[in-house]
Amino acid sequence: MGGKFSSMDPMEVEVPALKTLLDRDPYLHPYEREFRRRYAVFKDYVERVNSSDGGLDKFTKGYDYFGIHVNPDNSITAREWAPGAQQVYLVGDFNGWNNESHPFTKLEYGKWEINIPPSSDGSPAIKHLSEIKLAIRTHSGQLVFRLSPWAKYVVPPPKSEGFTYKQRMWSPPEKYQFKHAKPKRPKSLRIYECHVGIGTAEGKVGTYLEFANNVVPRIVKQGYNTIQLMAIMEHAYYASFGYQVTSFFAASSRYGTPEELKYLIDVCHANGLTVLLDMVHSHASKNVDDGLNQFDGTNSCYFHDGARGEHTLWDSRLFNYSEYEVLRFLLSNLRWYAEEYGFDGYRFDGVTSMLYHSRGLGQGFGGHYDDYFGLDVDTEALVYLMLANYMLHTLYPDMITIAEDVSGMPAMCRPVEEAGIGFDYRLAMAIPDKWIKMLKEQSDDDWSMGDLVHTLTNRRWMEPAVAYAESHDQALVGDKTIAFWLMDKEMYTHMSTLSESTPIIDRGLALHKIIRLITHALGGEAYLNFMGNEFGHPEWLDFPRAGNNDSYHYARRQWNLVDDELLKYKFLNNFDRAMNHLEEKYGWLSKDSGNQVEDWGYVSWKHQDDKVIVFERAGCLFAFNFHSSKSYTDYRMGVDVPGDYKIVLNSDDAEFGGFSRIDNNVVHHTFDEGFAGRRHSLQLYLPCRVALVLARH
Repeated sequence: MGGKFSSMDPMEVEVPALKTLLDRDPYLHPYEREFRRRYAVFKDYVERVNSSDGGLDKFTKGYDYFGIHVNPDNSITAREWAPGAQQVYLVGDFNGWNNESHPFTKLEYGKWEINIPPSSDGSPAIKHLSEIKLAIRTHSGQLVFRLSPWAKYVVPPPKSEGFTYKQRMWSPPEKYQFKHAKPKRPKSLRIYECHVGIGTAEGKVGTYLEFANNVVPRIVKQGYNTIQLMAIMEHAYYASFGYQVTSFFAASSRYGTPEELKYLIDVCHANGLTVLLDMVHSHASKNVDDGLNQFDGTNSCYFHDGARGEHTLWDSRLFNYSEYEVLRFLLSNLRWYAEEYGFDGYRFDGVTSMLYHSRGLGQGFGGHYDDYFGLDVDTEALVYLMLANYMLHTLYPDMITIAEDVSGMPAMCRPVEEAGIGFDYRLAMAIPDKWIKMLKEQSDDDWSMGDLVHTLTNRRWMEPAVAYAESHDQALVGDKTIAFWLMDKEMYTHMSTLSESTPIIDRGLALHKIIRLITHALGGEAYLNFMGNEFGHPEWLDFPRAGNNDSYHYARRQWNLVDDELLKYKFLNNFDRAMNHLEEKYGWLSKDSGNQVEDWGYVSWKHQDDKVIVFERAGCLFAFNFHSSKSYTDYRMGVDVPGDYKIVLNSDDAEFGGFSRIDNNVVHHTFDEGFAGRRHSLQLYLPCRVALVLARH
């Protein structure tokens, strides 16, 4: 896509705030040339857009130009980019499915255009909800039928008509008008990861309206301030969980109409919820008939040709991020969901796969910086992400972007002016892996407190992370949720408050709570939970497919379990809610205190034999006893700020299914005697498998 800087020494490229990045991490100095080179390529893209396409604002609104549009005089204009096509036609209900009566005119750079006058009565020739398709004459002379890449509404066919999705004209006589302003960007992100389709207890696909009316109130009550919507971009295969996208601009019709999705987002905003979209720009479905693959009859167009355009593990196609029109398509896709639907941010899926030619397959990423600055790095994809973040944060200052990256690429979450990639957060993907590994492979007595603390705190300085104990990834069929790892089949027989307590259930409830709290309080600068896991949703997640006789049994959320006062799920739910509300009060995930050590959390104690971890964050003292049987009286712990402390959260309380072994009203006075590297200390009763949070009284 050009190479203005190709003959220039990268060391001559001016990067506005690179010194800030290198001074923060001196180990990055040897890679200064590479940072400057990346920034030069980024600048080249921006300058080309500014000089030839009306600037970034216009360039990233490709949906205003491409696709099908009703003009003010009710004529219709449609445009497509199909550089490999010999001819393009528009067909549909409006012309009796005559394949060649409405040809497009070829423009420059592989673009095509058609104008259709209004009907004799002055109305648009193509009516709202009528079916349309593109007929494309390939260079081999074959006529193939495709959906427009810019289609705004596509629907599955009746079962009698096969499997190919149908594009329908979306020009409703009344468009949804948003009634509520967006909430302010939260200081602390507490994210509820959710899927509209499984949001109902019935064995069916849930709808946008049901989610807005039934699930949003639950999320708000639980103390989450952000939701992350999965599987919104249209995907023909429901069981792909939304990660095999076929129509990028179409919000999935299986949950309702575009206007109903707008209603859902409006309801979220009315309730103070920030709304993130799970954005899949790392790959696309291989579907030809209802996806982007071979759109113009060639194997390239939106993708790389050959092996570079195939993801072998995912069986999907990989975008060509160096192609100008692909950049327009993807950047416009980000603008579309922000402008049309009011999304407040994005969680970018599969970032590791984008960043490396190896797609991250078989790589350990042991932490050596050469892994991040060698020839395996895919510069074009990396620069696309820089462009995406630069564009989003320039046009929408409150926009939130999160990277799903397991590799730990340095500067992932630093601004583009530092030659960073520009994300606000990255997912701390090592944390859930650590919990599952510990639960699967070790008894509680063998858990390493030092290793656990290392995993929870091992993140790059000033690069915020989203901590989570488990997400949808850990709940998929063949795996187990943390609750199921802990309690397994006893969840079916001993979760009643009327049944006799068992050691397995007691252990499961206790560890479920403290695993979540220590992850929430120490693992990052934001927290994420997948819907249902807050109350220990049993079993895995599996969508209807041939392998399970198209069953919805595991593709739903059993809200009845948490709503039943006679079941113990309510205890976990209560604790999750209390944890979130406490964070809202004290703000340990907020980065606004100005005290970097305090923001990060200071671990003063990790005792292997006692199985105790103690740390301070945001003025709170956190104490965890993971021991299976040992309780400690007058356990001494260090604290930096003197005063009187009281318990503000106690996992052993009866309302959380505990044994009420502690009096929360006791005031704990600090001693002037220092301990564990802190200037003061206090003593308290710390029972086995209990987590406590104390704050100054």
